[in-house]
Order: sequence, then C-alpha cells, then structure tokens
Amino acid sequence: MWLFILFVSVPIIEIALFIQIGGSIGILPTLLIVVLTAALGTWLVRNQGLATLSSLKNQVDSFQNPTQQLAHGAMILFAGALLLTPGFFTDGFGFLLLIPRFRDFAFDYLRTRIKVGSTAQSGFTQSRNTNYQKKDTSDVIIEGEFYEDGESKD
Repeated sequence: MWLFILFVSVPIIEIALFIQIGGSIGILPTLLIVVLTAALGTWLVRNQGLATLSSLKNQVDSFQNPTQQLAHGAMILFAGALLLTPGFFTDGFGFLLLIPRFRDFAFDYLRTRIKVGSTAQSGFTQSRNTNYQKKDTSDVIIEGEFYEDGESKD
C-alpha cells in the first residue's frame, strides 16, 4: 500500500513544484534548472560510483566485508535514477543520496530494519527434490535377483 501511495504522491508533488517554481521564475529557467541538475547529477554519480567501486575492490582484495560499499553503490545508482528523472523533489532526494554521511545514516537505519540470513553446508549432502511431490511408485515393477554375501552366483 505504501508503494502505491509513493507512486501517486511523488508525481503530484513534482507537478506542484513545477507549477510553483515555473510561476515564480518562468518556464525557461525552470527547464534549464532541470536539465542542469540532471547533467550535474550524472557527473557526480559517475565520480562517486567510480570511487565506491575502487573502495569495494580494495575491500574485497583485503578480504574485508564489502556490505557497506555494496549498499553505497546501490544508493548511488538509485540517486542517479532519481537525478535523471525530471523534477525538483526527485533531484533533491537524489542529491541527498550523494552525500556520504547521509548514505552512512541510511545504511545504519536499513541495516537495523532488514534481516539477512544465509545457510552453509559442507561435507556429504543429499540432493534435494525441488518438486516436493511424492512420486507414485506402486506401478513400477523391478525384476532382479539378489545374493547374500558369501553365496555363490551359480
């Protein structure tokens, strides 16, 4: 339900901001600001994305946990999508995601809210049936002979 509210409210906020700002400074300056914020945002996303990728590579090479850098990379990617979306509200939130301190705060908040689990097995394991349906084997006839250990097979 909250996703529906988000998809409805964000365009309404954007339209209201376009009308308000366009009425105050005019249509051409408003469009120029939208284009310039997209260009500036693209440049910032590229630079911060490359820096995050380099930091991620260093952490992986030194066998450190790369979780925070992966989260920062995802937030930078999301910021890029927001900055390329025309609008002042999305641009504001996109630029906010490009601030490293805000990303740290968002990462700490999300880390407490999201539970991640994993399992690991080693040694001999039995293959699992992914179908989870018991097969009907009442029709199957298998013919054969058996011998006890030590008996001859004559």
